[in-house]
Amino acid sequence: MRIGIDLGGSKIELIALDHHDREHMRIRRPTPAGDYKATIALIVAMVSEATSSLQAECSIGIGTPGAVSLSTGRMKNCNSTCLNSQPLQQDLERALQRKIRLSNDANCFALSETIHGAAQGARVVFGVILGTGVGGGLVINGQIIDGANHIAGEWGHNPLPLSTATDFPGPACYCGRHGCIESWLSGPAMAACHQRDTGDFLSAEAIAHAAASGDIDCTETLERYFQRVAMALATVINIVDPDVIVLGGGLSNIDALYRRVPELWLPYIFSDDVRTTLLPPEHGDSSGVYGAAWLWEKT
Repeated sequence: MRIGIDLGGSKIELIALDHHDREHMRIRRPTPAGDYKATIALIVAMVSEATSSLQAECSIGIGTPGAVSLSTGRMKNCNSTCLNSQPLQQDLERALQRKIRLSNDANCFALSETIHGAAQGARVVFGVILGTGVGGGLVINGQIIDGANHIAGEWGHNPLPLSTATDFPGPACYCGRHGCIESWLSGPAMAACHQRDTGDFLSAEAIAHAAASGDIDCTETLERYFQRVAMALATVINIVDPDVIVLGGGLSNIDALYRRVPELWLPYIFSDDVRTTLLPPEHGDSSGVYGAAWLWEKT
């Protein structure tokens, strides 16, 4: 039996799969916001609940909103900032009294959608998280590509490409820089852009809903958002040239993304024929939890 855990900014989700990938249990709890010790305690409690109910030995894979530093063994690059500089893997292994495997949540998402999802059978897959933060994961030939620095796929902390003079210096990002792709394309970033442009504060979900109902201001906010997504993904295509890009996170539910972005990215891609496809996730906001379980090979 394999347990996968998706450690997100708003929720922690656990799934238990057998060797046929059949689901036997699922638990979802709110993440203790900003509280590292409470996060550790909740994960331990969820694993205990699962293993007690299943009465089986389980491997444990965890998708995290960041990566493990190769120099310190501690977490880095987490938009859930209470995890940064913490020895997450060591603390969890000590508390659970077993070895676990960690990977970036976008890596887990990309792996899930490659193995049994929207990108099944594709050779090169780029998985994108558009939610509270903006992440990316790269899977080639069914294998997660971590990279020499454990940052492969982290497109969210490059500057927004092809910005205009009015975009500088760009919104502040939690990483300490300005104008990162994440600071333009996350859900909170969309809300902030809308407020700067209109004076009205609406959540990203509310903006998308109002635009679908014909609201002009919200429609214009979405169109500017689509343009920025297209420019940012065009750069990924020019470097990685993936067969499939799969979108995850809350903003992946905006249906118009899948029509408008491929129309808008064409002028920015260095090819006369663009065959990369942009797809919604097959497993919705639970996709990453499957990928976390699959960090362990089937045995």
